[in-house]
Amino acid sequence: MSVYRTSLPYEQQPLRRRLSGFGLALAINLALLFMLMTLGIIPPPASNNTRGFVVDLIRQTSSPSRSQKSESQKVRQVVEHKPVPKPPPIILPAKPTIAPPQPQPKSKPWVEMSKDEMASSDISKLPVAGGGSAGDSEEVGRGPNGQVLYAAKWAREPTDAELGGYLPRNAPEGFGLVACKTIANDRVEDCQELDQTPGSHLASAVRQAAWQFRVRPPRKGGHELIGSWVQIRIDYYHSG
Repeated sequence: MSVYRTSLPYEQQPLRRRLSGFGLALAINLALLFMLMTLGIIPPPASNNTRGFVVDLIRQTSSPSRSQKSESQKVRQVVEHKPVPKPPPIILPAKPTIAPPQPQPKSKPWVEMSKDEMASSDISKLPVAGGGSAGDSEEVGRGPNGQVLYAAKWAREPTDAELGGYLPRNAPEGFGLVACKTIANDRVEDCQELDQTPGSHLASAVRQAAWQFRVRPPRKGGHELIGSWVQIRIDYYHSG
């Protein structure tokens, strides 16, 4: 029959006893160190971060991050709290600034002119129409072929005998108007009828009697214009 019993401490081997004593002392020291670290006397050693650097390749969504939201909220708060400037006060004038309409001065019925303007507007000093300079013959129109037609100036007026021989029978009172070309010795030729009293045939009587007329040639610039055309008018009336 076998009998078992526990071994006593003094019966254990010396090496085992040493190891157990060393382990007990190490445990006591660790317990003391933990107590000191928990009390803040000895700061815990800084742990080395052995993590790697991670790059996020995922595209960010349109939703703003928290930092952006916080910044936008701050800007919004600053804008909301920004004081709005007050409009300048409106000052009403003590008196009306719009003047009533003034009556317009009445225009004068005459035009004010200087002495020089009055002298230049004197119609008595104007040259005769078509006459040009002083001494020039008066222009009264255009001849048969478009030539300038001058007013005739008698060198000698015709007599009744010279005119009466060409009057038609029972000729009425009236006038006859012709245009004639001047030639030398105060004579005319190539006369053409221009106008007359209607139905009188007096222009024909003047044209036929014109070979007897003595008419000075027109003058212009101090020179005689022989060969130019003149206008001759004869008025007929019954004597008595």
